[in-house]
Order: sequence, then structure tokens, then C-alpha cells
Amino acid sequence: MRKVLVTGATGFVGANVVRVLLEHGEDVRALVRSGSDRRNVAGLPVELAEGDLRDADALRRAVKGCARVYHVAADYRFWARDPRELYASNVQGTVNLLDACLAAGVERVVHTSTVGTIGLSALPRPCDETTPLHPGQLTSHYKRSKLEAERAALSYVERGLPVVVVNPTAPIGPWDAKPTPTGKILVDLSHGRLPAYVDTGLNVVHVRDVAEGHWLAAERGRPGERYILGNQNLTLREILALAAELLGRPAPRVRLPYAVAWVAGAVSTAVANAVTHRPPAIPLEAVRMSRRRMFVDPGKAVRELGLPQTPVRGAFEDALRWFAERGYVSPQAQRKIEWESR
Repeated sequence: MRKVLVTGATGFVGANVVRVLLEHGEDVRALVRSGSDRRNVAGLPVELAEGDLRDADALRRAVKGCARVYHVAADYRFWARDPRELYASNVQGTVNLLDACLAAGVERVVHTSTVGTIGLSALPRPCDETTPLHPGQLTSHYKRSKLEAERAALSYVERGLPVVVVNPTAPIGPWDAKPTPTGKILVDLSHGRLPAYVDTGLNVVHVRDVAEGHWLAAERGRPGERYILGNQNLTLREILALAAELLGRPAPRVRLPYAVAWVAGAVSTAVANAVTHRPPAIPLEAVRMSRRRMFVDPGKAVRELGLPQTPVRGAFEDALRWFAERGYVSPQAQRKIEWESR
């Protein structure tokens, strides 16, 4: 049995990665922060190692004896009162971990980046790992920090550390406890809190496929390469229509002009920065991201890794069932989901 380390194991993607690794017979050690919510790994046969990405000594202890490391952890926020926190965790934290991996002689590292580091083209065809990224497309400190972290991770290949980068798109499925922005769309829609939508689009993938893609990247991925872990390109209108059908409620019909959404985001973010010091209801960075459809081609991961392509309808069904079982959705939606699950 092979010992592996997973950072970010208590998060959405990380919790699914842990489960996939256990199914493949791996001996999993999970890096968890002191005082973190550990419900996503409760009851699983994993070893917990307390530590923080900013604590180099804790990382050296966590990596010791591990053949593989899956670096899933990240500070994922559209808004931060102090953006330096994002860089401390996402960039310096990655460097700290990879230094520990290099010193310990880890056989393979899978670094979880984001589709946000993939370039967006004006061409109608979807983008892929080769599409150039232009500076203006980095709309947030989160994206900038993840790009720096990805480049840092790839630089370790020249130093002899076999690093493979995976770039998940928008995962949907169970164990989305926070929930993520994509999961929040489903939850808000169930409560009738989405009266309108913007003209945008994204690539949607079952989180289980993303988790399997991590293991496949360790097994078959080429060091120094990036792999988009995605599936189907959908407009936000199509996403809402599918979710509304499964929830048994009407989909939003009003399309909000980008300018109106931008003003709402700017005001909400300004209030957060100057008054509340709490995350804005409408983060301006999220609005900026919606200006372009983030349509990508996961063909490289499908061909080289064998990335599964579970129908996205199943991802929505699994996510809504998980949300319903834990009381996230409205009572009306919960009754429908429970009835459909019988």
C-alpha cells in the first residue's frame, strides 16, 4: 500500500480526491489546519496531519514517508480584505510544500491549479492548454496567485521533482459544504434567490471525474504538463434551466446587462471594503469573470489520462441530492429531490 499526502482534504475537491484514492487502495494522509471543519473526512480511514501551508516545518513532517503528494489546498476567494493572504497561502504555501517534497524525494506531485490560468481566446472554438493567457484576463488576486503558484510548481520539474498540473473547470457534485460559487447557484435557485442571470458560460464537470483525474494524472500524466479536467461547455442560462428542471421550479428569464451587474458588484465590493469588512454579496471580481464565456476543451486529459466524462446531468443530480440531505435547499425542492430519488 502506497502512502500519499492530500492537502486541502477537507474541501470540496479534496474530499472527493481522498475518497477516490482510498478506492484505489492508497494509504492516505490528509493535511488539515488546526481547528478546521473536518466533517468532509469524518469516518474515513485516513491519517490526519495538522499543519498549515505557511508552516514549512509542519509540511516537512507531513510529507515524510509519502510517495505521492496531491496539492489540492488553496485559498479560494473572490474577495479578501488583505489580498496578501491569498499569495501567502497559494504561492508561498506551494513553494513551501514543493521544497518539502523535493527534500523528501517524493516520486510524483499533482498540483491542483484552476482553469482560470488557461487563456481565453476570441475565437469561437473552445480554448485548451496551449491558448495564450493575456494579462487582462487575470481579473482577480485569486487568479493571479494561482497562476504564480502554477508557474512555481512547474519550475520544480527542472530541479528533478516530477510535477503534473491539473486545471479543473467548474466541478459540481457532493461534499460541497461551503458551498462553492457553482454549488451556490443551485442552492440559491432552490430558494428563489436568482431572479436574473448574466450572459456568460463555463465548463461543467462532475467533481468525481475531477477527483479521478487527479489519480490519473499521477498514474499517466507527463511531468511539466498541464491537463484541463472538464467536460461540457454550458451557458449560465442552460445551467439554470437544467437545475430548475431538477428542482421543479421555473428558471430565471431576465437577462441582466453586464453594465448593470458591474455597477452592482462595484457598489457591493466598495461597501465591503469601506464599511462591513465582510465578503460582498456581489463580488466585483466574480462579475468581471462573467464577461467572457470560459469554454474550454478537455480533450488532452481525455486522450492522455483517460479522464471520465460523466454526463453533467448526473453531476447536478448528485449535488442536489447531497444538498437536500443536509438541508441546503428549500423545503419544496427537498421534497421533490427526495421523491425523485426513491
